[in-house]
Formats: sequence, structure tokens, C-alpha cells
Amino acid sequence: MPARTLASVLQLVIGVALLNVWLVRPGKSTAYRGGSARSLKQEFAEYGLPPAMFYIVGALKVLAGVVLLAALWVHLPVAIAAAVVAVLMVGAIAMHLKVKDPVRKSVPAVVMLALCVTLLLVG
Repeated sequence: MPARTLASVLQLVIGVALLNVWLVRPGKSTAYRGGSARSLKQEFAEYGLPPAMFYIVGALKVLAGVVLLAALWVHLPVAIAAAVVAVLMVGAIAMHLKVKDPVRKSVPAVVMLALCVTLLLVG
């Protein structure tokens, strides 16, 4: 697969996943929520983060998702968006470790980190 095609696929997958989690499913329970949280907001509380962090991280992820998707048609800073998400995923993994979650709860963050790093390498 040519690098540009792979980059486009990664942008699509990462962008849609971010918007799905933050705009479609923030109040829904999943097997991957930290601690015993049943929603994204509860997850941030489980990690002991201040309430403002929920909105800061959410805004960064939604903005990054929009940039990644819009960049399929217009020139936008894909590398910056992917790097922001990668850093946030490292933070997510650290939070799962902080609350001593089972490894399986970190799988989505690890996968998203790998996708973002790959996008940075091929993009």
C-alpha cells in the first residue's frame, strides 16, 4: 500500500474513532473504562483528575479528530494532530496504570498510540 494511501486510512480510522468516543459514546459504559467508571466523565474522576481535564482532553481529541478527517480534503497539520493524540494516549496508558487496571483496559489506548505513531512515520 502506498504511504499516502496508508496515511489517509490512518487519518480516517483515528479521526472517526476519536469522534465516536467523545461525541457519540461519552456516556456509554465500555469494558475499557478506567477503574469502575461507566462514562468518560466518571473515568476522569476515577483517575483523580480535576473536572477541567475532562473538557481540555475532550476538546483536544475532538479537534484532532476533525483535523485528521478534514485533512483528507484540505491541507491541515496532520502531524501535529497525530502527535497530540499520541501524547494523550501515553497519558491514558499512565492513568490506567495509576488505578491498577488490568492490561486489557489499556488496549484501545495502546492501539491508538500505535496508529498515531505509524501515521507520524508514514505521513
